[in-house]
Amino acid sequence: MERPELGYLLSRLIRAAIAREEPILERAGLRMWDYAVLGALDGKDAPTQAQLAAEAGRDKTRLIGNLDRLSELGLVNREPDPADRRNRVVSLTAEGRRVLERCRADIREMEDDLLRDVPASDREVFERVLITLAGSLDDTRDR
Repeated sequence: MERPELGYLLSRLIRAAIAREEPILERAGLRMWDYAVLGALDGKDAPTQAQLAAEAGRDKTRLIGNLDRLSELGLVNREPDPADRRNRVVSLTAEGRRVLERCRADIREMEDDLLRDVPASDREVFERVLITLAGSLDDTRDR
């Protein structure tokens, strides 16, 4: 018997991961795109909201709602750019970093549970392949 197509297999895995991830984010008061924005800000400020939208993979017109919500929750700051007052520099607050780290830890725990039946050596290969494939997608987007 042939194996199912990758799209089918990956879509099942993605749906299961998202279904388990959403309650984690909801407990933190976040939506999936809010979490993506926080992750895009990890380790660096966004010099423009357009660059943040690109980094998060979010349409820039929809990003504003996420930023408004994250700002109201005290998770991000939007400060005028001293070099160009029309731009807003977006950064994580200390609380934003704490929430992001807590969500990441809870998500890692969920992933451990999701992949519990996969032997450790196979899991390491699986994770490495996913990282490689995702990186190659980023490389093709830049071309």
